[in-house]
Amino acid sequence: MDRQTVPFSSRAEFAAQLRDAFSRARLTLDLFDPDFSLWTFDSAETAQLLRAFLLNKGRLRLVAHTNSYIERHCPRFLTLLRDFGPGIDCRLSSKGLRQLTDSFCVADGRHQVRRFHADHLRGEALFDAPDDTSVCIERFTGIFAESGPGLHANTTGL
Repeated sequence: MDRQTVPFSSRAEFAAQLRDAFSRARLTLDLFDPDFSLWTFDSAETAQLLRAFLLNKGRLRLVAHTNSYIERHCPRFLTLLRDFGPGIDCRLSSKGLRQLTDSFCVADGRHQVRRFHADHLRGEALFDAPDDTSVCIERFTGIFAESGPGLHANTTGL
């Protein structure tokens, strides 16, 4: 397929691009956001896409500065965590990384959805663009390496 770039600037557009990236993912989904509050993790459609991905042995890794939004407002995601615990790794960033303010998703190293700043909805999605995802992949690898344990099915009361 040919490389696609899709700019977005609204919550609905961001959610649509995330769903597109989740539906294209086969092996890995690497997600970073300060708190994931704008990530529709509790919508039925997103939960269904993530469930299908995890049923096919996909690997989901998340890093956040805080998991409190997910714990309080995303019971569908917590159900996925309970059902697919070994396929989901939720981590918390180290204190030294708390100044990071962007937000991104990388699917299979080929697709990327990125908000330039977590406080704003402006960003872009790239599909079938493995060369363009390398910066986010490197950033995620570094962030993940410096992060610690976060949400686990057995520690969220599930």
